[in-house]
Amino acid sequence: MDAKIYKNKKMIIFFLIPAFAMMFIFLYMPFVQNILNSFRKINGDFTIPKTLNDPVWKNYALIIKDETMLLALKNTIIMIFSTIFGQVGMALLLALLVSNIKKGAGIYRVVYFFPIVVSATALGLLFNTIFQKDGGLLNVVIEMFSPGRTATDWKDPQHAMLTMLTPVIWQYVGFYFVILLTGISGIPEELYEAASIDGASKLQSVYYITLPLLVSSISTCVILAVTGALKVFDLPYTMFPGGIANGSKIWLTGTYMYSKNQKDIDYAATIAIAIVVLGVVLSFVVNKIFESAEDYTE
Repeated sequence: MDAKIYKNKKMIIFFLIPAFAMMFIFLYMPFVQNILNSFRKINGDFTIPKTLNDPVWKNYALIIKDETMLLALKNTIIMIFSTIFGQVGMALLLALLVSNIKKGAGIYRVVYFFPIVVSATALGLLFNTIFQKDGGLLNVVIEMFSPGRTATDWKDPQHAMLTMLTPVIWQYVGFYFVILLTGISGIPEELYEAASIDGASKLQSVYYITLPLLVSSISTCVILAVTGALKVFDLPYTMFPGGIANGSKIWLTGTYMYSKNQKDIDYAATIAIAIVVLGVVLSFVVNKIFESAEDYTE
């Protein structure tokens, strides 16, 4: 086949137009409409007025005064740090351990990645049975080692946050594990052999070779963890319908936005924009922290 066929760029537009049209209709148009909705007061019959709020930033001012929104933001920040250290940290440790396994490493990849392919709703129902007060797996195991102990209500205000964080962290460890293990596999063995000849221990090789050359992969995982934590909805909502745990609200920005979308669409749109802005800002900060480092490339 004549290679000149690839020099004709005119047909590219023909194939790209459907993709761009779909993105414009189902992504960019709703996003722009969402921004406009955040500056309006949408009526109860869901009709959109042509006039803007007076003042236009009215909904954004409400966010600062909304105690529930501030609580949701606080819980989301806790979620962000928990995912960074829980998901990415655990994934990094597992990747470092598995990278030293010569046989059967593929089995660990499958086992650790498996939770990703399971529906978040199914995982929420599964962990509900684990944390259930009466007959729940966790309380049954505790009862085996501490006979006569009163069953713990893992969804009460004291334990609700930990109960919610556990499945969220557990689900995505395997995802970051695969990314980091792939980054480690790209580091040449010659570097480790040279370090070994110079008398470096395994820990020193990890500290001086693996981690510095893995920084951009870690940065990618941290950005995904941060933006993912801002969007968490399905697992918490399955475990705590409505974002409430025995009268104590454990709202996240995602669950609170969804609850407001049932009645106050304009305010829900404002929360959605706030989540996007926060995600962009945090991603920029993470990029700035890790921008000076790059993975190894031949």
